[in-house]
Amino acid sequence: MKKKLVLIDGNSIAYRAFFALPLLHNDKGIHTNAVYGFTMMLMKILEEEKPTHMLVAFDAGKTTFRHKTYSEYKGGRQKTPPELSEQFPFLRELLAAYQICTYELENYEADDIIGTLSLQAVKEGFDVKIISGDRDLTQLVSDRVTVDITRKGITDVDSYTPEFVMEKYGINPEQIIDLKGLMGDASDNIPGVPGIGEKTALKLLKEFGTIENLLNSLDKVSGKKLKEKLTEHREQALMSKELATILREAPLDISLEDTEYKGYDMEKVVALFKELGFNSLLSKMGQREEVQEQADLHEIKYEIVTEITDKLLSNHSALIVEVLESNYHKAPILGFAVVNEKGKFFIATETAFASETFKHWLEDEHQKKSVFDAKRAIVALKWHGITLKGIEFDLLIASYILNPSESTEDIASIAKTRGYTNVQTDEAVYGKGAKQSVPNEKVLAEHLVRKALAIYELEHQFVEELKENEQYELFMELELPLTFILTDMEFTGVKIDVDRLKKMGEELAEQLKEIEQEIYELAGQEFNINSPKQLGVILFEKLNLPVIKKTKTGYSTSADVLEKLAPYHEIVEKILHYRQLGKIQSTYIEGLLKVVHKDTNKVHTIFNQALTQTGRLSSTEPNLQNIPIRLEEGRKIRQAFVPSQPGWVIFAADYSQIELRVLAHIANDENLIEAFVKDLDIHTKTAMDVFHVKEEEVTANMRRQAKAVNFGIVYGISDYGLSQNLNITRKEAAQFIERYFASFPGVKQYMEDIVQQAKQKGYVTTLLHRRRYLPDITSRNFNLRSFAERTAMNTPIQGSAADIIKKAMIDLAQRLKEEKLQARILLQVHDELILEAPEEEVEKLQKIVPEVMENAIELKVPLKVDYHYGPTWYDAK
Repeated sequence: MKKKLVLIDGNSIAYRAFFALPLLHNDKGIHTNAVYGFTMMLMKILEEEKPTHMLVAFDAGKTTFRHKTYSEYKGGRQKTPPELSEQFPFLRELLAAYQICTYELENYEADDIIGTLSLQAVKEGFDVKIISGDRDLTQLVSDRVTVDITRKGITDVDSYTPEFVMEKYGINPEQIIDLKGLMGDASDNIPGVPGIGEKTALKLLKEFGTIENLLNSLDKVSGKKLKEKLTEHREQALMSKELATILREAPLDISLEDTEYKGYDMEKVVALFKELGFNSLLSKMGQREEVQEQADLHEIKYEIVTEITDKLLSNHSALIVEVLESNYHKAPILGFAVVNEKGKFFIATETAFASETFKHWLEDEHQKKSVFDAKRAIVALKWHGITLKGIEFDLLIASYILNPSESTEDIASIAKTRGYTNVQTDEAVYGKGAKQSVPNEKVLAEHLVRKALAIYELEHQFVEELKENEQYELFMELELPLTFILTDMEFTGVKIDVDRLKKMGEELAEQLKEIEQEIYELAGQEFNINSPKQLGVILFEKLNLPVIKKTKTGYSTSADVLEKLAPYHEIVEKILHYRQLGKIQSTYIEGLLKVVHKDTNKVHTIFNQALTQTGRLSSTEPNLQNIPIRLEEGRKIRQAFVPSQPGWVIFAADYSQIELRVLAHIANDENLIEAFVKDLDIHTKTAMDVFHVKEEEVTANMRRQAKAVNFGIVYGISDYGLSQNLNITRKEAAQFIERYFASFPGVKQYMEDIVQQAKQKGYVTTLLHRRRYLPDITSRNFNLRSFAERTAMNTPIQGSAADIIKKAMIDLAQRLKEEKLQARILLQVHDELILEAPEEEVEKLQKIVPEVMENAIELKVPLKVDYHYGPTWYDAK
């Protein structure tokens, strides 16, 4: 079998991948774009090249033996973005999982390792493929060595062979070092000969062959100025050639045998892909999640109840109301389980609903009950005309408060964290996806009873933990009362003007047709706008727009590519607009029409109370927190959200800059506090401080930049991240951040202090004692540690803002009740509350709502609430 060695320039490919792909991250917020791009390239190489030997070479450090020759070698290079540095440990983990040899050598570059091994391999009869983003390596090209240089993307390459080098440059591969010597290399800070570019250098090399021949034949060089340049910079040219020459005899302590490739470790690769969230790559590998049930079940005795009497109902019972569907509105109830000191009971749905005794017990607020996911149980029963009351403990909420990062998908997963294994996962009993089904009554009964028993036996432990963590108040006075408010909001739903929504859909369809025709006219032909392949041909071949990025299947026409192309041709803006409108049409108009309840003409969203790690609520089925507002066509969708009764209005109130106000309070920064106390425009104030200008001198662009820093700074934004947001250089972004911290020293101090506190305690807390554990805050893995530090800075702010609006919802619901108003809360969208109310109650609401929201919690700065109302949600803006 022919031996083939593949050598990869690790740093170069990682850089290429990082800048070729958008800043992807997994569900933990860890950046993954460089690792993802590298993996795509790796999979392609293994599939196409089928190497017998493989090695990834890395640079060992910033200084090499070349710095002795020229101290400014590679000088002026920008610092590696932290978003990339974070990914190198995962990159190494990836290569270890793939069982690919890696190597670095102190005082030498990756190029020298590749140069030395490629020479050894050729001598031993190998074919060699080198992969890099750096054209320096093309000097190694020979009949046995091919160098693949990545182009704009990561998997799209130019393959340099001797013929390709000759065709491209008109010189041989070994003359590449002479080319670099003459024209220099800005990326490596190799000076070359000033004033000589690629065209002149190639002309000279075609005539003289090498720099040495050229310098010894200056009398034959035509052009007085050129002669002078070469004479003056003779030594610099020779030094530049030396710097550009890859060493092929580096003192390596590995051999070709060490690079043998025997295949990857499937288990490790799959585990890493799961951790990084590479689901598409998992599918490529044919991986599917498999249910592994490891529950250690002990036998239990229970009763299937056929007649319900007072005897089996107790004042303190664990209750299961089983609903299988993820959307529990109007979903069938599979059965009930009750566990108390009298025994363990399963009650079939028909038996339960036929019993007035059981219904009365469910609705008796004095009969205390413990459940898992109270909201789900209450809503499911409410659709059957039963109002579940008396809930005093919710295992889902308690577990979520104690550690929001732990899995809370079912009782078994929570129980397992406490060493309790006497209950199976729902997946083990029902299956999942298309295979999901309800088992026979005996299996169902035992499963429900085991779930109720787990709640009954674990409740005391969870309550004690909450008290120990000073979180019992958070549980009893915030999260549990909020559950009941969210239940009412979900059940009430929001009325949709279906006719108006349909009309919007028709208008949008017409608009899309018009834009379609405009695009065809600009293109000079009809084509499928939704086909990236056909669009690519129009943009890059017919209209000759510059190619920004290429993919495995052709030209990239992603949104970020089109945005860069917008200045070149008016067709691009039309295509972007067409796509935006298309998404509004399919996702929001058609999507909403699908979920409007046929009986109520309302949408009943589900508020996820135990999902986010910051404490914020999220909304699903449908997601009403994500209706687009940047485009007017998106905003108009809110016109379809109307009051449920005639003569009523929609009333919306939202906190103004709540996170920055919380930051001012927590950081105790005098300047920030003063700005809010004096009710100044915070972004203008920041611009004044950072740019050292008077208020009237603040431009719109200054304010925009200040706003980006204000909102980015608490997320631990880096100079690279800010430069991307503002489209400025990293140097400018770094200066901006530096000036911000000089203006608001309390903020800088807070960020340093909170990271130190997190390292000492292992967690951070919000104002109302919500915790977020940060096990990676002291990790030696730079990536994990950096993410944990950013999280430490942000969680107390974002989490406290979440606590405040939750407290406001509870206080407002209570106040509306006390005032005997018909007004009710319909939605919570980030920092905004949306109510509906009779028009005659608006005057009272204008006083009550801001008053309650602004006094939900006392801070060192005032909370500020803006409100609007109108006949639709759109008008209440």
